[in-house]
Amino acid sequence: MSFTAHCNVIFNKAIEDYHVIDNVDTPINNPYDRDEIDNRLYLKCWIDTVQWHLEDIIRDPHIDPIEALALKRRIDRSNQDRTDLVEQIDSYFRQKYSDVKPVDDARLNTESPAWAIDRLSILALKIYHMKEQAERHDASEEHRQRCQDKLAILLEQQKDLGTAIDQLLEDIEAGRKYMKVYRQMKMYNDPSTNPVLYGNKK
Repeated sequence: MSFTAHCNVIFNKAIEDYHVIDNVDTPINNPYDRDEIDNRLYLKCWIDTVQWHLEDIIRDPHIDPIEALALKRRIDRSNQDRTDLVEQIDSYFRQKYSDVKPVDDARLNTESPAWAIDRLSILALKIYHMKEQAERHDASEEHRQRCQDKLAILLEQQKDLGTAIDQLLEDIEAGRKYMKVYRQMKMYNDPSTNPVLYGNKK
C-alpha cells in the first residue's frame, strides 16, 4: 500500500469516528500510539473534520452574534492547531530522509510533503460530504446527480493528488528533490505582530 493510500485509510477512519456522534464537542479518541506518524495523521484529519462542521455552524444566518464570535475564535485556534500539526508531519519526513544526500541537480518542490497531505485530508472530507449529498433522499434527483458528478471529479482529484505526493516522496528518497520547510509565520495570532493586539496594551 502506498503512503497516501495508507493516509486515506486513516483519514476515513477519523471522519467516520467523528460522525458516530457528529458533534463538534466530541472528545477525540485517537487509536494510534502518540509516537507513530499514524497518530499525527488521525489527529490532523480529526481537527479538519471538527473545523469543517464549525464552518457550517457559523454560516447559520440566524446565529447569535456572541456565539458567532466565540466560534470564529475557536476556528482561529483550530487553524493554528492544523498548522502546528502540518509542521510536525513535515518534521517526521525531515527526520526520515535526513540521511539522503540530494543529487547535484536536485530540485525544490513548490510545497512540502505535509502541506500536500493537508490537502489530501481536506479532500477526504469533501468526498465524504459530497457522497452524503449525492445519496440524500430528501433532495431532488437533479441535486443528487449534480453532486454525483462533483463526487467523480473529487475522486479523480484524490487519485491524482495521491500519485503526486507518492512521487514526491520517491523523489526525495532518491535525492532527486529535497525538502526545505518554512515555518508558517501567522501574524494575526501573535500579540507582538498583530497591531490590534499589541495596540491594546498601550
